[in-house]
Amino acid sequence: FIFMVLQQIQFTDQKQEYNRPPTKTVRSMSQSSTDSFTSVHSDSSEDESSPRDKHQKSAKGLSDFCIKNINQADFGRKEIEMAEQEMPALMNLRKRAGGEKPLAGAKVVGCTHITAQTAVLIETLAALGAQCHWAACNIFSTQNAVAAALVKAGISVFAWRGESEDEFWWCIDQCVAAETWQPNIILDDGGDLTHWIYNKYPDLFKKLKGVVEESVTGVYRLYQLSKAGRLSVPAMNVNDSVTKQKFDNLYFCKESILEGLKRTTDIMFGGRHVLVCGYGEVGKGCCAALKALGAVVYVTEVDPICALQACMDGFRVIKMSDILRQVDVVITCTGNKNVVMREHLDKMKSGCIVCNMGQSTSEIDMAGLRTSDLKWVHVRPQVDHVIWPDGKRIVLLAEGRLLNLSCSTVPSFVLSITAATQAMALIELYNAPEGRYKKDVYLLPKKMDEYVASLHLPLFDAHLTELTDDQAKYMGISKHGPFKHNHYRQSQTFLSLTHKHTHTHICIILK
Repeated sequence: FIFMVLQQIQFTDQKQEYNRPPTKTVRSMSQSSTDSFTSVHSDSSEDESSPRDKHQKSAKGLSDFCIKNINQADFGRKEIEMAEQEMPALMNLRKRAGGEKPLAGAKVVGCTHITAQTAVLIETLAALGAQCHWAACNIFSTQNAVAAALVKAGISVFAWRGESEDEFWWCIDQCVAAETWQPNIILDDGGDLTHWIYNKYPDLFKKLKGVVEESVTGVYRLYQLSKAGRLSVPAMNVNDSVTKQKFDNLYFCKESILEGLKRTTDIMFGGRHVLVCGYGEVGKGCCAALKALGAVVYVTEVDPICALQACMDGFRVIKMSDILRQVDVVITCTGNKNVVMREHLDKMKSGCIVCNMGQSTSEIDMAGLRTSDLKWVHVRPQVDHVIWPDGKRIVLLAEGRLLNLSCSTVPSFVLSITAATQAMALIELYNAPEGRYKKDVYLLPKKMDEYVASLHLPLFDAHLTELTDDQAKYMGISKHGPFKHNHYRQSQTFLSLTHKHTHTHICIILK
């Protein structure tokens, strides 16, 4: 490996207000099913007892794990191999970096969705020398067969589809296993793992090399800790990298929103009225997909810039209270909390479908739906009818949790882009010399975004045009990139901040 220091990035001091950790909802009204409509999620043959009650051991003698059924490993391996075909960047990193093991000695504790796609990331980290312990960031998104395949390959996984709230936190704690295994770097999606270690194992947290966070919710928490002077380790904000915002958030949601809705409800969208709350990258992807099927789409927004984009894309921007009685579907895409409250749900017409595509689990007021006057009827896996006293019913999907990763499969290629960025961030943080990173939140430079993007172009047989020396001089850039300045970040988290720090950081793997 040749580690190249790239360039300086300016940081900020006006951080977002602290967003409290989302509470994992106890599944008391709706019995979560271990079934799904895809083969990946199908676990109908399994018993309903908790894996916590079983003593488990793999064929190789590994017992440091807790999953649903180790016997599904062979099927999970096939799913992982399918995902590998659509994740060229990670496979490329294995070929380029595997020999020198840039993560040798790294002990990565991770909390993400455990799917075939993230399994490719986890096994790439292991191929680069890391030891990995993994838990799930969502109680509905774990693919049990994939978890089994990872365990069979020697990865310690503590997760299964349909965990309770207590089991969710137990899995995270077992994954950390502070008394028997000392992790030295975190990969998080949502901030729950970071929050847990920070509060329960503060001494361990201070010894970490750093934190890599990919979600807007987790990033908000890190910025707030930094603002309060309580962030004791450096952190990488992957969420605001261009390769995350412009691909994962946009195209991932554009391709998966319809599948999640159709698999759970069988709804036809032509002519249906849909309200999308939030017109960030996730909202843009959802709106584009729904519009393409002939749906009448309305948008709610708090940001005038995003609202203007929605208007110019042909969507009517409206207040929720003015349209609720007419819409057939309500989709939250904000990453905020208390977006759809009980008073909103009371106004919706019978049969309205309500779901969440944002990272936060608190966008829909679940507490307001779990009251004695409302009746819950479990209809399908991740589908519940909430019935009002007058007979009106709302169709609630995934109990307000992330729809696409709870109710459908996801496009491997788009996730390859995000996963490659996460891998590069982990390598950089782990190998950074003492003093390169302070106790702050860092953004990724354009050179890394461009490098990750370049790893995916061969799949399309795409060939880049090279600037002439004169053209590069005219533009004031290197002919080899980066081609955009560091302030070119079209994500609200970054644009809402002002410059504070300047640090030289980030190296990428080049052969």
